[in-house]
Amino acid sequence: MGTGTDAKRAIEAVWRIEAARVIAGVARLVDDVGLAEELAQDALVAALEQWPSEGVPRNPGAWLMTTAKRRAIDTIRRRQVLQRHLPALAVEEHTDASEFDAVLEQDPIEDDLLRLIFTACHPVLKPEARVALTLRMLGGLSTDEIARAFLVPDATVGQRISRAKKSLADAKVPFELPTGPARAERLSSVLEVIYLIFNEGYSATAGDDWMRPALCEEAMRLGRILAGLMPAEAEVHGLIALLEIQASRSAARTGPDGEPVTLLEQDRRRWDRLLVGRGLAALARAEELGGGTYTLQAAIAACHARARTAGETDWARIAELYARLADLAPSPVVELNRAVAVSMADGPEAGLAVLEPLLEEPSLRGYHLLPSVRGDFLFRLGRRPEARAEFERAAAMTRNERERTLLLTRAEACA
Repeated sequence: MGTGTDAKRAIEAVWRIEAARVIAGVARLVDDVGLAEELAQDALVAALEQWPSEGVPRNPGAWLMTTAKRRAIDTIRRRQVLQRHLPALAVEEHTDASEFDAVLEQDPIEDDLLRLIFTACHPVLKPEARVALTLRMLGGLSTDEIARAFLVPDATVGQRISRAKKSLADAKVPFELPTGPARAERLSSVLEVIYLIFNEGYSATAGDDWMRPALCEEAMRLGRILAGLMPAEAEVHGLIALLEIQASRSAARTGPDGEPVTLLEQDRRRWDRLLVGRGLAALARAEELGGGTYTLQAAIAACHARARTAGETDWARIAELYARLADLAPSPVVELNRAVAVSMADGPEAGLAVLEPLLEEPSLRGYHLLPSVRGDFLFRLGRRPEARAEFERAAAMTRNERERTLLLTRAEACA
């Protein structure tokens, strides 16, 4: 199969693809996602030991699934409940490729994946724990990969994952699909996690990079999986529409040296029209089903996507959509975005009138975009000294080095 390094890379690639299915399949049987993840990891270790010398099986996913289930048999024996579970788990010790295929075909993998998504994103967990657990179990990312993505120590991510598993066990969260009123709440939590992952990749909160594309791609992959599993849910399509359209701008959002390029200054020829098309199609589906907040945000992104130049942007329509979004889900951040749209449609004075009440909003006290936006309004009004002070204040608040440089450059331009 080649060198040990080649074998390890092949196994890592297979694991990234199959991890969620293996964990989900085993979790349905042991009813414990923490234990299921450990059993799946045991199967991965077995693959690392065997595949370099024996070769990659014809169906590596089924091999991992079967191996993990064998570990489950041993665990159930130790728990002395073998009689209740063994019939569902029994797999011969010597299984050929066709039997491996049958293992996957017999299991309702789609339902298991959906159960795993709902469990990893359970509201009983804190947002950062949900994100870490989701990336670990559904993305197949290692602890150090998640730590690098979020610029935190490995130990921090490890603790978040361990505590998340313990919290799920302590709360006795069942491995099942929510029904009734709980379904909407749980789905909202799932969508929030995917959106948090995407946003951290799209506009990194800290560090030297303006974007972390790998996180954007992982969020879109999870969104597409969810859309395939829940095709009748409007907001699932609304979220994937938003992510696809936002991601279409990625190549144009940074300059040659990695510096940020603002939306109005981007070369729209560099926008990915395939992603735009997919996003608009998902938006149409969401609107057909009657979407909510994510669908409205996607509609706003679509206004930008449909404009061939910045000057053709329908800012009045965007301001209207933000007003609808504010009615549906009131938020100071939504109101700040509405202020930007109003300023573009009706002038900076009108935008400033919408923004001024937000200066007393406690939740925005440390939010760097508030002084940044106010600085832009003041600059356009010719109030340069005030604008410079706002840009400098925003630069002091942000933890992203690229953004800090951009804000200080804008402050210097006010001189």
